[in-house]
Amino acid sequence: MMASEKLFGLHATALQLRSQRMMMLASNIANAATPNYKARDIDFAKALDLAQQGASTEGAVAYRVPVQSSLDGNTVEMATEQTAYAENALAYRSSLSFLTGRINTLTRAIKGE
Repeated sequence: MMASEKLFGLHATALQLRSQRMMMLASNIANAATPNYKARDIDFAKALDLAQQGASTEGAVAYRVPVQSSLDGNTVEMATEQTAYAENALAYRSSLSFLTGRINTLTRAIKGE
């Protein structure tokens, strides 16, 4: 077990995975008009499980199956991507808030407050 895992639990790993997912979702949104672009997403629960086992999280990445196919082969559906991005951003902020609180607690303990 790494020192950061002892201090911060799963939240440090979760924050990193949420960040990776946010970049992937942003890439999907940015490529909404790119012909034949295939939207991808990370299965967060699966990625967290893989990370806990010390395995690569690449196995948690999958292509998104569109509800309605577009004529140009692009699988990005803006409503789906924007919703996933907003939910992920909220979870990211929650993990960040927990870590900030944990760091503040550790800092006060070190200072003897």
